[in-house]
Amino acid sequence: MLECGPAPAPQDLCSHQESLSMVAAPSDGFHGSQWRSTCLLPTEEQKRDVGHPGRATLDESLGDRSPWEEELLGQIRAMSDSQRSRVLEAIQHRIEEHTQVITIPGGSSGLGLQLPRAGHWGPSTVFCLQLLWKEVADPGIRELLAPLNLEPQQPVEKAFLFLVYGLILRECASSDLVRRHLMRLLELSHQTAGQREGMAVASGIASSSHLQEVWATLEHLGRTRVLRTACTSPDYQEPYTDVHWRWVSSTSLLCYGHMALHAGERILPWVDNVISRMVYYFSCSCYDNILETSFLSAAVMLVKALKQEHSTRRYRFTQIPELIQCLLAILQKEPNFLATLFRQKIILVIMELSKLQPSLKPVVKSRILQTCLQSLYMLPPMEMLKSCLPPLDLAPDVMVLYQKSMQALDLLLQTFISENKSMDEMCFLLQHTEPWLKSDKSHECKRVVQTIFLLLKYVVDYVKLTDEATPSMLGHQIGLLMLLWRDRDPVTQSHSRQCIYLLLQLLIQQKGSMGQFMHLNKMKNFEAKALRRSEMKFYNLVKALDRSLTPAQHTQLILTLLGGLCSHDHLQCDLASQLLLMIFQNQSIKVEQVAEILQGLFQELPSIVFKNILQTMMKAVTVLGTQHTQETVEVMLSLCHPSERQVLPLWKALANNNQLARKVLMLLYMKLKLRPPKELVRLSQQAELISLLALGTIYELLYTREYKATVRWAFAGILVGLLTQLHYLFELDVVEGISDYQEDSLEVKPLSPCRTCLEALKGLFWTTNYWEVFAYLQLLRGWELFEHLETYTEGVTLLARAMAHYDCEVKAVLGQAVISLKSSEERDNIVAILVITEFLNSQELTQYMSRRAMDNFLSLGLSSPNQLVRAMSLKGLTSILMDPKKVVLLRNQLAGLLDSFMGPEPQDLMGLMGDLGDILHSLGTQGIGATSIKMAPALLSLFEDEQAPVRGGAISLFGDVVHSGGKKYRPALKRQAFQALVPLLFHLVDSCPAVVMKTKLTFLRCAILLKWEFRKELFGKLAWGHGLGAENDIFIYMALIYLGSPHKNLKRMAMKFIGLLYRPLLFPEEGRPENLQEILGGPEEGLRLREPQILPELSGRHH
Repeated sequence: MLECGPAPAPQDLCSHQESLSMVAAPSDGFHGSQWRSTCLLPTEEQKRDVGHPGRATLDESLGDRSPWEEELLGQIRAMSDSQRSRVLEAIQHRIEEHTQVITIPGGSSGLGLQLPRAGHWGPSTVFCLQLLWKEVADPGIRELLAPLNLEPQQPVEKAFLFLVYGLILRECASSDLVRRHLMRLLELSHQTAGQREGMAVASGIASSSHLQEVWATLEHLGRTRVLRTACTSPDYQEPYTDVHWRWVSSTSLLCYGHMALHAGERILPWVDNVISRMVYYFSCSCYDNILETSFLSAAVMLVKALKQEHSTRRYRFTQIPELIQCLLAILQKEPNFLATLFRQKIILVIMELSKLQPSLKPVVKSRILQTCLQSLYMLPPMEMLKSCLPPLDLAPDVMVLYQKSMQALDLLLQTFISENKSMDEMCFLLQHTEPWLKSDKSHECKRVVQTIFLLLKYVVDYVKLTDEATPSMLGHQIGLLMLLWRDRDPVTQSHSRQCIYLLLQLLIQQKGSMGQFMHLNKMKNFEAKALRRSEMKFYNLVKALDRSLTPAQHTQLILTLLGGLCSHDHLQCDLASQLLLMIFQNQSIKVEQVAEILQGLFQELPSIVFKNILQTMMKAVTVLGTQHTQETVEVMLSLCHPSERQVLPLWKALANNNQLARKVLMLLYMKLKLRPPKELVRLSQQAELISLLALGTIYELLYTREYKATVRWAFAGILVGLLTQLHYLFELDVVEGISDYQEDSLEVKPLSPCRTCLEALKGLFWTTNYWEVFAYLQLLRGWELFEHLETYTEGVTLLARAMAHYDCEVKAVLGQAVISLKSSEERDNIVAILVITEFLNSQELTQYMSRRAMDNFLSLGLSSPNQLVRAMSLKGLTSILMDPKKVVLLRNQLAGLLDSFMGPEPQDLMGLMGDLGDILHSLGTQGIGATSIKMAPALLSLFEDEQAPVRGGAISLFGDVVHSGGKKYRPALKRQAFQALVPLLFHLVDSCPAVVMKTKLTFLRCAILLKWEFRKELFGKLAWGHGLGAENDIFIYMALIYLGSPHKNLKRMAMKFIGLLYRPLLFPEEGRPENLQEILGGPEEGLRLREPQILPELSGRHH
């Protein structure tokens, strides 16, 4: 059996010289403080045989021979070989003929043997045997044998016969005689435990003098008997029908154990063979309780024999992993309750085996740890352990069994760390506790934390780690323990915190920093005295961890805490989020950690259950982004494609800080400008271009409420960046999907890069409330000009014209354009010069830049290698802003053209209107003054021209005129616009689509001039509305204006008008008009209806 002193010393766990006092740790389920000793007490050697009372270790007295044994041996040695043979035959005959066979239900073992009934020995009895019995019956000898329980009248007298048998075989000089009589002994029945144990004892004693003969005999037994009873497969459990030989493999296992125990210094040459036979017989035999008991007994004896041999430490064993695997197989089959000390014995045997050379490979140690931890941690809670026991005659003390089993586990872990004194080994051991640290069962978590605490306490007090290894996984294990700081079990909570302190102490000891060590002790004392639950209790510890952990360990700690965010336990989630926020705010995160941390957070985000936890983490992201803005932006761009939007919450978090949000957009703008030449970009790499990722992100942020103010602030840079990006995509020839986009499609699919850029350009104006510019291009189908490189410049020009017209960020965009004009990139120059030349017509441009400065910039464009840039620069230099003398010439030319236009029969109306429009655009800031008052009525009269191009041209020019008169004439122009509303309304259903498009824009421009309240909504109906509902809505927008009029008649008329439009909905039996013409009087009246014809209709109908 295994022997161990009261407590192991730091250097030798099985030393009997020193004792190790362990820290008091409340045990699972015990009342009051319980102590786990670090080794089994010597007085408990008997207690380890709980469940096996009949298996006596008969050989333990052989070490120090008593007088009766010396006399017995003297008598045996005095015999001749023939006399010894006759005695052996007599004992065989006695055992075989007079044994009462007791069959134990369930195959249990360990009961004693009944003495044979009275009878005679027969004629073969010799005086030597009589002498032996006489000696045994002698009171003095009986007294000496009392501790061994070998009195002749007791049930174990037959065991004495086996002892005598073995002693005689040992003293025989003839090898043949030993083999013959040992084989005869082994041919007896193997049914009872006493018989099997007796045979093994005799074999073991005999092997001390005849090792080879006993080995050969067992080999013969194995070939002829053991393998015949072996199972045909691992799952085969059909019992062998011949009960005589059914458990012969168990006998063989016991024999090998006793052989090892009696081998002495000869054990090492034979040990690998012995182990291989034990493993083989165990593996190929039908598994039952008898087999596992015999195998464990043999393993215990083997380990005891190896411990007694001093040269064991230098020997390199070959079969230890296989032997351990068999022990683990027994451990795995243990029931989920505690009735014996099997668990303790197996773990202790494995512990001793692990000390042998060569050291166990990590995969073997990993298997050991997994099996042992599972076997003990999965036991029911202490309060249920006793109730889980099956019916037993004598119920064991489960608390004692549990405590001793856990002590064995503690010893095993301490042995592992003592054999390999390194931080890597510590992390290896802690790694196997991870499943139990994450367990939802409180008692499992409690057990593993207590185990870790005792292990760490032992290492801190008695083990000096030999290297300065800094395994990154240590951070992960610290994180798992930190997540238990708010566990509902106070013992688990306390132990988890102490474990962190002990790990910190190990780290500080490695670094040899006495200052940190003293600070840690003070902090530990403070934490121990703190009774109130407060986050401040954790702050100093978090700071200590930040200082002590390497960046890799720190990263693993953070990733583990991130994993804790997804728990369904709100306490744990809240603790994890608060700790993470503390760590981030402590500014301890290095640049190289940012990527892994953000990737970990991104993976955990979808699994976070609680809203407040998500909010706390968004605060942490804001803090991280503030500290490492560039790295944060770069990592977030790489997390996923922007169109997938899973990363959007992280972008929103960066907008919680206004200055940070501005930095983010600036960085995205800089990433947008990273445009490698086409020849350096492979087709497979296009989707991975950083500029395309930045483009997609900007597109998403345009529609993110948190970035609304920041986008407005960065409007100019984003605009110029998008315009140049679109040109770059045309250069790359990435144009697929730009023209087949359908705004009203319900199908959600990723946009192509070109389409994304164009939609971002449109969204920039819409989301910043510059919807007039958006509407101007939408109603002129100007956005379609951006879909082709050939019309790209026209699109930029039209966009700049609309911006100048509505004074949309002219100053900021002009500044960006000037910067782009100085760029070495041609595409930047093109966009810049197109914008600048159009802005020269803005009425406010002179407020932002002097003519001299503008002249210098335009002159710079003249030296550009690009022909378009040179041409547009020249055009800008000849504008009226740069040459004011042209104003008089243009006005004189306008007067002449106006006389021709307003004549009785004007020629080439289309040409005249085109020239008038060009002059209006060229005059720009100077306006046309009173001329606009004359032109508006003339154009209004052309609204009803039979030629569609004339109607369309007049309607379009009318819109330009009412916006070109200047502030002085705006009241008069408003009256003109008001008079044009009804005709324009009718032309919304013009037969010519081109006229309809121009009508929508002019109608909207009139509404803007008149400052209608629902202008943006009106545009929505004009741009995207279809059918009667859209037309009705336009009428309603007009009528809604008069609902607030102070004139009751106008207010009443507006109400009637709205009622007229909704009458089909209120009275469906009257039918629904098919179109606008039917509402207003029927198709025969066409589009020449006038307001006076509508008013009598409205005033004559009542609801």
